[in-house]
Amino acid sequence: MKKERKKITVAIQGIRGSFHEIAAVQYFKDSEIEVLPCDTFSELFTLLSDGRADFGIVAFENSVAGSILPNYELLRRSGLPVTGEICIRVRQNLVALPGQQLSDIREIHSHPMAIQQCSLFVNEMRQRGVKVVEAVDTALSARIISEEHHYGSGAIASSSAAGIYSLEILQKEIEDDSLNFTRFLIISGSATGADSIERQAGTDKAMVCFSLPHKVGSLSQVLSVLAFYQISLTKIQSLPIVGRPWEYMFHIDLIYSDYNRYRQALDAIRPLTEGLEIVGEFRHGLMPYETGIN
Repeated sequence: MKKERKKITVAIQGIRGSFHEIAAVQYFKDSEIEVLPCDTFSELFTLLSDGRADFGIVAFENSVAGSILPNYELLRRSGLPVTGEICIRVRQNLVALPGQQLSDIREIHSHPMAIQQCSLFVNEMRQRGVKVVEAVDTALSARIISEEHHYGSGAIASSSAAGIYSLEILQKEIEDDSLNFTRFLIISGSATGADSIERQAGTDKAMVCFSLPHKVGSLSQVLSVLAFYQISLTKIQSLPIVGRPWEYMFHIDLIYSDYNRYRQALDAIRPLTEGLEIVGEFRHGLMPYETGIN
């Protein structure tokens, strides 16, 4: 008997054809998903907090544009757990209505992060007198051009969006770096949501956040303890603490092979930190250097 695919709701920033949708489909490939589009990340976290979505998928880092800092604060304030991650190759394209040439384009619309990922191409187009307009989503920019028949306008978007909205690719893979990847975190909206798909056995990665006493060597002490317990630190991100000038909240990503030893490491650094919290424990998504993707 064929196993029935479980149905879940997944909130994304953007619409059909966006990179968030592409990441959601890839990550939840074994489930039947209903995608809930959101204009902003703030709206996405509201859906999760209100229990209107089982999961949210949120971009946190791009290999060209760097970390998306506001999403760290949204995650911290939500108190919701991270249950997974996925890293996908992001190929950006200039798309427009059929029958046009690159020389016909007078405006380019897209999300600020996509524009930043394609800064070399965008700056070259600016020098030709092309206006660059920031928008809430890559795919939405493509859809508006298609539905409103904006000749002379192009969008930076995925090839999927070009196909969905009947646009042509005028120039493909315009990102600055051919190894342009975005890392997405999967956020659970509730305990029910987290249990609506089978948990992957054997977590080996965690996201932890904490602040530190404002004294010399406080961070190096934490890092030394983690090294002693052979815990691999793959990312550290600091964010200013509102109301406490020059003090910071640290978000760190840890990879471990022994869960008990990882927990011992946390117990060891807890007295050195303030307000240490485990944001999530999950199986780490393979990074490009681990998969050979190019």
